[in-house]
Amino acid sequence: MIEVRRHLHRHPELSFEEFETSKFIQQRLTQLGIPFEVVSKTGVVALIQCGAEGKVIALRADMDALPIQETNDTEYASKNIGVMHACGHDVHTTSLLGVAAILKNMAPELKGTIKLIFQLGEEKLPGGASLMIRDGALENPAPTAILGQHVYPELEAGKVGFRSGKYMASADEIYLKVIGKGGHAALPDRNIDPVLISSHIIVAMQQIISRRRQPNMPSVLSFGRVEALGATNVIPNHVEVAGTFRTFDEEWRLKAHELIRELAENTAKAMGGNCEVDIRVGYPFVKNDEVLTKNAKMHAIDFLGPGNVVDLEMRMTGEDFAYYSQVMPGTFYRLGTKEGADGKMRGLHTSTFDVDETCLETGAGLMAYLAIKSMEE
Repeated sequence: MIEVRRHLHRHPELSFEEFETSKFIQQRLTQLGIPFEVVSKTGVVALIQCGAEGKVIALRADMDALPIQETNDTEYASKNIGVMHACGHDVHTTSLLGVAAILKNMAPELKGTIKLIFQLGEEKLPGGASLMIRDGALENPAPTAILGQHVYPELEAGKVGFRSGKYMASADEIYLKVIGKGGHAALPDRNIDPVLISSHIIVAMQQIISRRRQPNMPSVLSFGRVEALGATNVIPNHVEVAGTFRTFDEEWRLKAHELIRELAENTAKAMGGNCEVDIRVGYPFVKNDEVLTKNAKMHAIDFLGPGNVVDLEMRMTGEDFAYYSQVMPGTFYRLGTKEGADGKMRGLHTSTFDVDETCLETGAGLMAYLAIKSMEE
């Protein structure tokens, strides 16, 4: 499994471009004698038929990488310039291939069917999960439940974490184009300054969170990109702003979209400019089925011991596993990976991300165990 993980880490591919990764997975499944089909161009769905009929349990791993230049000095560092497995999807894919090997060997003793979903494009809208569902990944046969896991560098390798109910936030992208009238910065009376207008919009937007949402509803509105291509003495004609809105309630989510649009447009208009608003609706929030998650946590304690299973807090990060959990019982849990090659914690989505590779044993072993127990319940 370490060899597999390092191969995948050396050869990362961006969302919806996972062609070589998909071929590699197909080769491994062929070696194991597990039938599969390609779904949504690069996604792979495989079936393990057990010795007797029973429940159908789906297991999911994503396989795309991020547009980050790796700075780790390891022999398995990324060979693809500007692309890196900085979110641990190489670990997810490796673990699921390990599960495939375990359950294929045990299949004659088991009752039910395991559906392995190797998913494309988790890191980029519209999310590979939505495409694979659209293209039939959850059909023929239809699973009764789905399990997924994600690396968690804040937790030591060998440990896992669970949370029932709402766990990860919906994630929408906000794009604003603030239009004014550019000109010489020393003659502001002749211009309509889109930089000033943008700053007012960004500051005013926070009142949507502080004054318009219910106090008990977690929400985040953040802007991470502001592009004003002027100069010290040049006011540009327009400014582009990009950000994200995240929450845990669909009714409030849509209401917030209206408020964002109204505030941006009206603020710009009041200051003599205009604002074009583009809100791209992203992933829904992840909700972990109460019964499935309670049982999975109990089985994890049986498998790993009570000291290695923790309770998780809600997170404002997004995850397209939400598409699965919105249409069937699902549980999405965390896999501890804390120490990297040098013994230091490496944060997700950073150029130095790495894992303690002993996490692979837990990643594959626990998921296989949970699949077996889920078929029995």
